[in-house]
Order: sequence, then structure tokens, then C-alpha cells
Amino acid sequence: MLAVLGDEWTLLIIQRALLGARRYGDFTAALPVSHAVLSGRLAALVAEDLLTRREYRTNPVRSEYLVTARGRALWPMLTSIWEWERRWVADHAEPLPAMRHSLCGADFAPLLTCRSCGATVGAKDVVAQWGPSGSWERSVPSAVTRRRAGARRTGAGLLFPQTMSVIGDRWGFALLVASFVGLSRFTDYQNQLAAPPGTLADRLSVFTTEGILDNIDGRYRLTEKGRAFFPVLVCALAWAQRWFRSAEGPAVILTHNGCDRRFTPALVCDHCHGRLRGTHILPRAEGTT
Repeated sequence: MLAVLGDEWTLLIIQRALLGARRYGDFTAALPVSHAVLSGRLAALVAEDLLTRREYRTNPVRSEYLVTARGRALWPMLTSIWEWERRWVADHAEPLPAMRHSLCGADFAPLLTCRSCGATVGAKDVVAQWGPSGSWERSVPSAVTRRRAGARRTGAGLLFPQTMSVIGDRWGFALLVASFVGLSRFTDYQNQLAAPPGTLADRLSVFTTEGILDNIDGRYRLTEKGRAFFPVLVCALAWAQRWFRSAEGPAVILTHNGCDRRFTPALVCDHCHGRLRGTHILPRAEGTT
């Protein structure tokens, strides 16, 4: 999952495709992306079956890129990222617009609920345990991955700067997941994740600087901002376990304490409380009320 989604341009291209972009010019008009980067990402998305390429003209050859079922299924994760960045991250070149729910007409924030019982849930309401194909050894990276430098993460045109410090880096993602399941000491992270000490210290420093973790008396605790990232994590996990199935079974099993049933995330509109659908979410046009 991280190999496919741990790249900001990939997420932005999928976002624009979900909003209706289909042709190469649609993407260049919407995103400040170079031709080389856009061509490479479109080819990768086709190879990973998030987009499908279809010729609509033969002389000269012109193609359009249509979202597949796998690509469309990313809307809960993208919606959760947008809301988290909009609410918690101040260092955007321009403020991110609100999202509008087309069915009720209101600007909304997505609420995370349990699909089984409909209750609103937070990180403390869900218990995680390893499934048949899951373990720290199988889930943490086999090698250190390269992080985007801070100056590049917050540069002009980049809409998800702090999200990328988590999902754009496999050690960072593993560390945040470990924090959600209760790890808090440096030695505990190191023992469970088998992370190089320098790598672990660097990622902890990034998360404390960004306000995702607090370091109090040698323990790293999730802040309110850090806990608010929970919908992104569970929506990403649900997508990954649906589209990258293991013959052994799921890697992670989530249980909702409230109903004691298997937890599957569902997003609802905080205004009308209707179940959200990707086709019903629109960015609010600038200047509208």
C-alpha cells in the first residue's frame, strides 16, 4: 500500500481524476506538475490498476485516463487526508478549501463511523490485533526509505505536506501505527520495529516538531492532532486489505468496542449525517458561501 500511495503526486492525480480529470491537459491545468513527473505517475497508476488508459483518437494518438474500481475506492482516504490537512496543518501556500456535500449542500467535515452499528468512533474505540498474515516483521520496511526534505514537503503547490511525513515514509508510518497501539518509549519502538536508532530518532523528531507526538518524561504520546490522523490510517488499511488480499487472511483485524463486531470504516457528513459517497463530495468554489 505504501509503495503505491506513498507519493504526493500520485494522491493528487487520483484526487483530480475522481473530480473528473481524464485527459493529460486536464491534469496539467489542475496541478503544478512537470511533464516528466506526470507521464511517469500516469504510467505507474495504469500499471497498478488505479487508472486505465484508453485511446480516444488514433491520428494523432490521444489517450484519456479513467479511474478504475481500485482507484475510486481511495476516496475515503483522500477525503480524510484533505480534512486533516485543512484542519491541522497551517503551512500551506494557500488555505485548502472546504468540502461540500452535494446532497445537503453544506460544507462538511467527514465523521468516522462503524459500518456495522453506525456509531461515531475514535482511536480509543477500536482494538487492533494481528491477523493471519500480519506481524511487525512483515509490516515494517526491509530497508530505510528516502524521505522528502522538509523544504520540499512544504514547497509551493504541495497540498499534503505533513501527510507525506507519515505515508510517504515507511518507517514513519510504522512508527505512527505503533503509537496508536500503545508504544511510547524509544526502546519499545526500537525493539518492536527493529528500526535503526538514527532513523527512529529522526522520525520521532519530525513528529514532535509537527505536533503529531509529544515527548513528555521520555514517553512519546499522540497529541490531539496525532489522534485526528486515525481516520486516514484506518481508511488506508481498509483499502489495502481489500485490494491487496493475502491468501492467509487479513494482516490486521480491527474490532469496535461499542458493538464488539469487526470494524470497517464508513464516513458520514457531520451536517446531515448521511453516508458519504465519493461522487457527492466537491471542493467548495473560491468565493462561495
